[in-house]
Amino acid sequence: MTSNISRYDQKLEHILRTAAQIFAEKSYHSTSMRDIARATGVSLAGLYHYCKSKEELLFLIQDHCFGRVRERLEERIKGVEDPFEKLHIFIDNHLSFFAANMAEMKVLSHEAESLAGDLHQHVATKKEKYAKLARKILREIQEQQAVATRVDLTVATYALFGMMNWIYNWYDPSGKLKVSQLVDQITRLFVSGFVGGPSRNLIPNARNSGKQSVNVWTSKSIN
Repeated sequence: MTSNISRYDQKLEHILRTAAQIFAEKSYHSTSMRDIARATGVSLAGLYHYCKSKEELLFLIQDHCFGRVRERLEERIKGVEDPFEKLHIFIDNHLSFFAANMAEMKVLSHEAESLAGDLHQHVATKKEKYAKLARKILREIQEQQAVATRVDLTVATYALFGMMNWIYNWYDPSGKLKVSQLVDQITRLFVSGFVGGPSRNLIPNARNSGKQSVNVWTSKSIN
C-alpha cells in the first residue's frame, strides 16, 4: 500500500514540477492540459486522473509552495529570540527555497490572480499568514531600536518581499553568486534602510544558511 502511495506522489510531483516549468515559460493562460500531458509523457486521460483541471494544477503548485516555505520557517525560528536573527533566517529560508525552485517562484509572482473562488481564497489565506510572520519580525526589530522616524510596517513588509521575489528575473543559482552571499547582501541592504543606519553584523554563520537545496514538494532538504 505504501509503495503505491509513494509512486502516486512521485508521479504527481513530476506533473506539478513540469507544469510549473511550462507555466513559467509560456504563462498559465497560454498553456493547455495537452501541453502538460505531452511534456510529462502522461496521457491526457492519465493526467486527469491526477488533477481535475489546469486550475487545480496551478492551485497545487501555489498551495505546496506557501505551505512548505512557511512550515520550514516556523521550524527554523523556533526558540530564536533575537529579531535580527529571525529576519536573517526569514530571508535565508525564502531565498534558498525559491532559488531551488525558480520556475515555481515565477509562477507565484505572475499567476497570483489566476485562481478564482475558493481556490484563490485558500492560497490568499496562506500568503497572508506568511506575510504576517514577516511583519511580526519587523515589528520586533522596530520595538528593539530607538529610531525617531519609523518606516511603515506595511511598506517595509512588501518592500522586503519585492526585493526577494524579484530574483527570478536576474539570479542564476548556478552562477558565481552563492545563495548564502545573496542572502547576506539582501539582508544588509534591507536592514540598512529599515532601521535607518548602518546594518549590524547579522549572524554571518546563521543556522543552515544557504547550505541546503530545498525541494518544494517534500519536507526533506537535499544536501
